[in-house]
Amino acid sequence: MTARDNSTAPTSPTDLTRRSLLAAAAGLPALGLAGGAWAQGSDKPEKEEVRIGFIPLTDCASVVMASVLGFDKKYGVKIIPTKEASWAGVRDKLVNGELDMAHVLYGLIYGVHLGVAGPKKDMAVLMTLNRNGQAITLSKKLADAGAVDGASLAKVMAKDKRDYSFAQTFPTGTHAMWLYYWLAAHGVNPMKDAKVITVPPPQMVANMRVGNMDGFCVGEPWGHRAIIDGIGITATTTQDIWPEHPEKVLGTTGDFVKKYPNTARAVIMAVLEASRWIDAGLINKNKMAETIADKAYVNTGVDAINQRILGRYQNGLGKTWDDPRHMKFFDDGAVNFPYLSDGMWFLTQHKRWGLLKDHPDYLGTAKAINQTKLYAEAAGALKISVPKDPMRSSKLLDGVVWDGKDPAKYADSFKVKG
Repeated sequence: MTARDNSTAPTSPTDLTRRSLLAAAAGLPALGLAGGAWAQGSDKPEKEEVRIGFIPLTDCASVVMASVLGFDKKYGVKIIPTKEASWAGVRDKLVNGELDMAHVLYGLIYGVHLGVAGPKKDMAVLMTLNRNGQAITLSKKLADAGAVDGASLAKVMAKDKRDYSFAQTFPTGTHAMWLYYWLAAHGVNPMKDAKVITVPPPQMVANMRVGNMDGFCVGEPWGHRAIIDGIGITATTTQDIWPEHPEKVLGTTGDFVKKYPNTARAVIMAVLEASRWIDAGLINKNKMAETIADKAYVNTGVDAINQRILGRYQNGLGKTWDDPRHMKFFDDGAVNFPYLSDGMWFLTQHKRWGLLKDHPDYLGTAKAINQTKLYAEAAGALKISVPKDPMRSSKLLDGVVWDGKDPAKYADSFKVKG
């Protein structure tokens, strides 16, 4: 437990009022610059109220906590978190300006920018909100038939020929890409061997309960919720598919960044502070879980959230383990830089699965979307380190290395494709 863990824990979730949270935050060591760092002179935010959409998922936490803990006020903005029902709704409200920003799927932003996920509009990624922490769930019925992981699922599907249905949350989004990559790595073509449907995250568990799908990929707490409710098992975590993978981002339109650059920078700083606060220790993580479990945010039991954010996993079949690569929001700043190679990876998968007919300008698109300069300004002001190279190298579960150096070759290299 770190030195930042010595704030007093509330006696119950209902005690976790805005006032007690602010007091807890005030008890922490200084988390950055003094108040009003960017809130005066030529750096004053052009827009003071910022509506940020979110979907009820654990990884909306840094946006919510930036507002609840008052980190936004420090930088001259007021974050108004707005709860949305689906990723398609988030997309539409970002495009038409009802939302200023959103806790959003990486691949949704890229899909809209290229016109393959709805209306085409220039988009921007301000920062990465979290890494890891999603899961693929298989129904209890499939598990009883012997499908408990990728290899055994492929065997069951080959033996018992029928229509198999799997759900993801948005066609170009992260969950679709994790699901497709995992199935394909085990020889199952998601485009030919199964039916893939789109279901909003909070509706996944209810749909599995009534038998609408054999499996789904979604963010927490809905994977763990399926286990608590006894209707599904965790077949794999997404950090086992791509260790330290990027997940949600803080997204907006290109027009917003051009019109309100100081506002965008101020929000990045507030969310960075909240990210650092969450990852500072056990007590803060538990306070976060109690806060976002509320009806206004994720609307679930605290017990569905607070285990996996600490890396305490169970698969629903008696196996338990501690995962060092659980969901992280800050990790000394390693989480939040919007690597160009991360965005480019989603484009390679969009091409792989036929969402893009031709190879795009991979690097040019990533440079247009990912606001690395603006992020570096915000991080620098908070003395958070920024990587020298906007590309990074990763090895995925099939042993294939992604480093962004030859994206077209990488996209074309997969045997299983759409």
